Amino acid sequence: MTDTRNIPALINKAETTHDLTKAEIVTLLTDTHYQAELFAAADRVRQKYVGDEVHLRGLIEFSNICKQNCLYCGLRRDNKQVRRYRLEPDVIIDFAVKAQSYGYRTVVLQSGEDECFDVDKMVYIIKKIKDLDMAITLSVGEKSREVYRQYREAGADRYLLRIETTDKELYERLDPGMSWDNRVRCLNDLKELGYELGTGCMVGIPGQTIESLADDVLFFKKIDADMIGIGPFIPNPDTPLAGESGGTFELSTKVMAMTRLLLPDINIPATTAMESLNPQGRVLALQRGANVVMPNVTEGEYRQMYLLYPGKICINDTPAHCRSCITGKIQSIGRRVSETHGYRARRAQQS
Repeated sequence: MTDTRNIPALINKAETTHDLTKAEIVTLLTDTHYQAELFAAADRVRQKYVGDEVHLRGLIEFSNICKQNCLYCGLRRDNKQVRRYRLEPDVIIDFAVKAQSYGYRTVVLQSGEDECFDVDKMVYIIKKIKDLDMAITLSVGEKSREVYRQYREAGADRYLLRIETTDKELYERLDPGMSWDNRVRCLNDLKELGYELGTGCMVGIPGQTIESLADDVLFFKKIDADMIGIGPFIPNPDTPLAGESGGTFELSTKVMAMTRLLLPDINIPATTAMESLNPQGRVLALQRGANVVMPNVTEGEYRQMYLLYPGKICINDTPAHCRSCITGKIQSIGRRVSETHGYRARRAQQS
């Protein structure tokens, strides 16, 4: 049994020093008596270091074709139930132009690992969107250092590549044919090339432990990631993990809050998956440490075809409706939408 008398002191330590041991993180993630206090501390740290602005990133899901076969992902190569698509480069650019017209200062270009998008195509897309004075986040998987360098020189600002789990054995079991060491190599290359580095984890994947989640948070701190996305594992019925129980909203937001406490000045999105489990998921996440939302600006039927997991929200909405809806939610909790590009504000040393 955890001695709950120590929990408030641990929360205070996390809030004031932004430094905990693995055992202390496990204690806080395991505790159920002081969750409200943990979330309140994360919210205070968020307010102190990154303020009340919420950064919106317009998400363009431009291909659901993927060469990888991750057991948890609805886009996995062997899933024959998926209607596959890839957008033409000029369609992607047009979506970015429309995102700009809705007031977005950043677009996130996300896809499966689709080899049709070679370096020349991606560089063309990046340069055209950069001409719009928008920040660009790429989320297109594992590439060579040279490819990352060419994306960066073309104007890409950020790169999102979630580690999903720092448990090497679990990672390689869930991602057949992939190497955990190569994933880390990619993250190191991206950091060295000057990207704002985004990574993150899934909470509740089969075989994961609380100790493993603590390792994840410490890994984020060790590599000094600039952006961390955390969301629950939601089983997809068309994958080998269809029968698993999945992650919970509460534990996902606890891991997110812990990440805010230990990396106080980074950007943390309120992920779409959280709202798939809880109707108020993104608002609650914003009150538990998050400061970013990534509304979908993909148009038409493609929104319904990029199904990583079941129950994905907003797949029938228009980009304009999503922009209006999330703005209302942000304002309803006394926060405001940022008008900046939303780069990391490094203020941790001022604590």
